[in-house]
Amino acid sequence: MSPVDEIFRDEWGRVLSVLIGSLGDFDLAEDSLQDAFAIAVERWPREGIPVSPAAWLVTTARRRAIDRLRRERLLSTKLRLLVAVPEPSREPVGGEIPDERLELVFMCCHPALGVEAQVALVLRALGGLTTEEIARAFLVSPETMKRRLSRAKAKIKAAGIPFVIPPRMQLAERLAAVLAAVYLIFNEGYRGRGELTDEAIHLGRVLSGLMPDQPEVLGLLALMLLHDARREARFGGDDLVLLQDQDRSLWNRAQIADGLDTLGRAREMGEAGPYVLQAMIAALQLEQPPPWARIAELYSELARVTGSPVVELNRAVAVAQSEGAEAGLRIVDRLALDDYLYLHSTRAELLRRQGRVGEARVAYRRALQLAEAASERRFLEARIAEL
Repeated sequence: MSPVDEIFRDEWGRVLSVLIGSLGDFDLAEDSLQDAFAIAVERWPREGIPVSPAAWLVTTARRRAIDRLRRERLLSTKLRLLVAVPEPSREPVGGEIPDERLELVFMCCHPALGVEAQVALVLRALGGLTTEEIARAFLVSPETMKRRLSRAKAKIKAAGIPFVIPPRMQLAERLAAVLAAVYLIFNEGYRGRGELTDEAIHLGRVLSGLMPDQPEVLGLLALMLLHDARREARFGGDDLVLLQDQDRSLWNRAQIADGLDTLGRAREMGEAGPYVLQAMIAALQLEQPPPWARIAELYSELARVTGSPVVELNRAVAVAQSEGAEAGLRIVDRLALDDYLYLHSTRAELLRRQGRVGEARVAYRRALQLAEAASERRFLEARIAEL
């Protein structure tokens, strides 16, 4: 990864939060920052990286924004307001929220927008995810997600919804969307983009310091720590390795201990919400052998709380482990997730265990059609070759 790519990864969210706050326009801030990075790619290899890359990017992006406003002949009052904002002399720093990236998450999660729109904006802004990647996270088509993002941005402009950092007393009402956004960033990273998992865990730690009395905040952090502790064992070279086949000596035991401690603190606070339940499941999956019947029970409780068909699919896996492939397959076959990769890969695996080779091959091929990550495609191709 080049130095400019590393700065893009590290500074995008922080700088974008400053620009959105000063410009009050999501699209203008994002487009101007993209322009600034394009200029950096051209100049920095020749002139050297500035002492403060974030401040340079803010200044350059603001100037590009001014140029855009002039070219498009937008309201002169808006232009005067922009010009009146002082140029930064150093990297932007936060206020109530001790991290600029977390500020951006809370800014995007305005309650006037639907939760899905809030989360999608965070994934676009902070995670830097493409429309296609965001659509995959929501199990919808890219065109559908493009329309949702466009409607959300249009509503922000039409209703004059301010992109400002909410006061501390209003953080709790935005928490559900914030947690969902952070977890989806983690999930995208879990597919092989380590920088995104690191970003999500960082946000989880900052959030747990900001709101230490919220069990779901601690639950999410514990969940991410426990899953990420297996990072080094999840891939053999570039190939995906299933949990039961992983080399446990590669697991990060210190991170597991941190995750279990965080989970323990969350559980002491009372009733388990969805993130605490998922962290409890993740902890049990690390046992040898995993107690699959208890895991299935927890997935049943999680399904009751969330109503998610994806949770039901995970319950089917646990049921198959504890009661047999046929029991799991009965759950899988009643789920409406035809465009979801993992439904077909799970179904194929259960069919394979039953010796229904022809049906398993069809299901694996359907999963392969939906797979985008190279590691997942290689895994599915290998499974098909084994049949």
